Amino acid sequence: MRTIKLGTSTLEVPVVAVGCMRINSLDKTGAEQFIQAALEEGANFFDHADIYGGGACEEIFADAIQMNSNNREKLILQSKCGIRKGMFDFSKEHILESVDGILKRLKTEYLDILLLHRPDTLIEPEEVAEAFDILESSGKVRHFGVSNQTPMQIQLLKKSVKQTIVANQLQLSITNATMISHGFNVNMENEAAVSRDESVLDFCRLNDITIQPWSPFQYGFFEGVFLGNDKFPELNKKIDEIAEKYEVSNTTIAIAWLLRHPAQMQPVTGTMNIKRIQDCCKASDIYLTREEWYGIYRAAGNVLP
Repeated sequence: MRTIKLGTSTLEVPVVAVGCMRINSLDKTGAEQFIQAALEEGANFFDHADIYGGGACEEIFADAIQMNSNNREKLILQSKCGIRKGMFDFSKEHILESVDGILKRLKTEYLDILLLHRPDTLIEPEEVAEAFDILESSGKVRHFGVSNQTPMQIQLLKKSVKQTIVANQLQLSITNATMISHGFNVNMENEAAVSRDESVLDFCRLNDITIQPWSPFQYGFFEGVFLGNDKFPELNKKIDEIAEKYEVSNTTIAIAWLLRHPAQMQPVTGTMNIKRIQDCCKASDIYLTREEWYGIYRAAGNVLP
């Protein structure tokens, strides 16, 4: 598995991250087999969140991996906090309490990365800074990032936070590519020209923040996958054509499309299917041509000006 540096850190991470939001859909044997299959592909970066399965997903993962000090050193663990029932909460108290719960459920003494999950409009950057300082000095968290945040929200956070923001987890797929489309349609009076994220793609590139695309196979907001979907005939025809050329699956090409971008993104998969995680990892070895990348982009219904 090819690796990249996570943000400006020295942490080498695989270009494909394994999302664990649905691991509670597997029994213990299934979870063990899935994790082992991912590790055999070099995919040792596992993405969690305290809300996944109400915390159960982290517990299931720890039991499946038979967490101990030897196993822990082979893994890169990331989790997220900040979402509560009916609200978002970036208070110092909630962040510290959440991390303690995450560590307990994962049966580990530290997280490699902690992300703030969904922006909290009641954020007080000074409180976040205090929480991050405590977590860093205690050794409970080694790196910090955000999820679903705009450039200005990150700038507000950095008003007080001294730690480097290494990652921003954002929704991005071939069919949900507004952060890319906006860049094509500068100064135009069309729907694609509307900036919905304050040029977050360029901001992250300028500041060496790794973008972690979530739901890389979804269209809309969890409306379904576009692969093999009759709603996207041209897109699937183009993807299948390119997949045949490289002798890989359509899953591999969908991830390769994201990896082709020079922003050096790290897609977060959501599958619990062994074959599909293997296919995702194969994208590490595929480098689409410019013609292929743009061909897929246009086949998804995106129009170049």
